[in-house]
Order: sequence, then C-alpha cells, then structure tokens
Amino acid sequence: MAVTDPVDTRLLAALADLGKAAVHELAAKVGMDPREVAYRLVALSGSGLPLLVGVESDPQGLRAAIAGSPPSWANRPPQQFPPPPSQPVPQQPAPPMPPPGPHGVPSGPYNVQGAPSGPYNVQGAPSGPYNVQGTPSGQYPGPPPPRQRPPQQFAPPPVPLDPVVSTWGLPQTASWARGDEPARPAAPAGGKQGRIREVMETQGLEGEQLSLQLLEVQDPADYLFSAAGYRLEEGERAVVVHTEITNRGAIPFASLPDNYLELLAADGTAIGKAPVSLTSRPPHRIGVQPGETLGGHTVYVLPDATRVVSVRWSPRPEPDERTLTWSIED
Repeated sequence: MAVTDPVDTRLLAALADLGKAAVHELAAKVGMDPREVAYRLVALSGSGLPLLVGVESDPQGLRAAIAGSPPSWANRPPQQFPPPPSQPVPQQPAPPMPPPGPHGVPSGPYNVQGAPSGPYNVQGAPSGPYNVQGTPSGQYPGPPPPRQRPPQQFAPPPVPLDPVVSTWGLPQTASWARGDEPARPAAPAGGKQGRIREVMETQGLEGEQLSLQLLEVQDPADYLFSAAGYRLEEGERAVVVHTEITNRGAIPFASLPDNYLELLAADGTAIGKAPVSLTSRPPHRIGVQPGETLGGHTVYVLPDATRVVSVRWSPRPEPDERTLTWSIED
C-alpha cells in the first residue's frame, strides 16, 4: 500500500524511527493531538501496513472502576498486596526424639535442617493437616467452612463509544474534520493585537524569539476541502488560514507552529483546527530552526452561519501574555 497523505507519511516515519512507542509519546514527537494519532494509526493498521496498535492497562484499577469503588487508583500507582492470611493452626508439641542410632544420629524420622518443626500451611492449601488425598487424617479437624458473604450486585458498565468516531465522526466527513473539541468560550484577550498581514513578535515556551505573520484567510474554502477528498455536511463551511513563522533567536522552536492557532467568532467562541491537511495547501511541519522562516496552512470546519472576526496564535492551550491576535474585519 502506498501512503500519500503527508501527515500519515510524517507519522509513519517517526514511528519507524522509534520502532515501538505509546500513542502519547508518538504524538508528542510529531506535535499532534494523541486522539488524531490514535485514529490514524488504527486506520493505517487496517489498511494492510505492518503496523499493530495495542493498549495497556492496570487490571486492578480497571476492576475497581467497574465495581464503583473509590477512585484511589487514579491518584497513586497500583500497589501489590500480599494474599490474605490463612486460618491459624494450633501448635502441636514436637514429638520426642527417638534414641540415637549407632552413629549418634536419631534412628527414626527427623526434621531436615532449616525446615519447620511443626505442621504448617502451604499457600492456597487447606488450613488443617490433611493426608495426600486431601481427606482429614487422624483426629485433626477439617478446615472451617468458608464464611458466607452476601452476593454483590454490580450494575453493568455502560458500553463506551469509539472515542475517534464519537469525537470526529466517520472519516472523510465534515464531522470528522472538526477540531478535537467543540467550540468553547474565548478566554480573556491577552498579548499583542494586530491586523491581517501584520508581523508581530513574541516568545515560545522555552524562550524562543519568534515572529509570526497572518498572510491570508480563505473564507469560505469549500472547494479546497472537497478537492482533497473530504465532504462538508449541510450547513457547514471550510476555512483555510495561511501563516508564516520566523525563528529570530538561537533556541530551536520544536513544536508544531499551528498547534494552538484558533479562529475567534463574533459571539466570543474559539474554534480549533481540523485534523486534516490539503495537498494543494501544504500544512505546517514541526520545528523551526534559528534563522529559519516557514509557512503553512491550517484548515477549519465550522457552521456556515458563524462569523469569524479574528485569528489567534498562542504557544500553549490557554492565551497569555505571549498570545498574538489578528483582526480580519475591515
């Protein structure tokens, strides 16, 4: 199978370098949302590529969650508990030693050095002394009957939906191409304000000296979206934003430049990018080296009635003093 999607190509190249990695580790390496990475890996695995997508869990924590016990497993690592103690066994007096044999060694049965001198329990065995067949020997009492416990009633856990399908819908549809979370109220404005095509300077999380420019907002961009093989649903439109970033300092910028590039609507909501890329409008790639200038395109899917008034960039999910906002209204 030939891989033509540039995002899939970049993801598989990173996975080939690692060989084996958790989904969140691979997502951090390529600068993508873990849910998008999980979806793409599952889809690629089913297409015939030599790729196995797995999952790992804490069985004890999961059983506790299903049983409705207090979620202490979520706050601390799982602990290993010893098995419950067996029933106490009455200590019997040691039998008298037989007379010594000709060489000073007892002529009858005797204990091996280091072995217990009295009867003892093997873990998981009945607590009373038993013969080989498991029936009581001599006059020792049998094991006490197990204590009766009332049966516990467990409500069947709800069947979870596929997180990929429930978040983005089916592939190649507009519901799948929406951002990884619904539109949310915009946070209080911070950082610098500018207008479209204006260059503004800011810093990254590691102190990187950056300059960013909003070059173009294509609204609507439905024909570009359809040409890439995606389908808009009734009442929706696509928007494509072209931005450029320059690293003016000596510290490499290691993130995806448009990770937190959002559209701001007139009603105060922030709209995140869609996890798709268009062949005719290349996406941003991860990392900007010192002295390097790179551009890229970001895709959004939103209700047709939404009026976009500005574009906001931030190095982290929540805006702060490093945030840049461009107004696109005349």
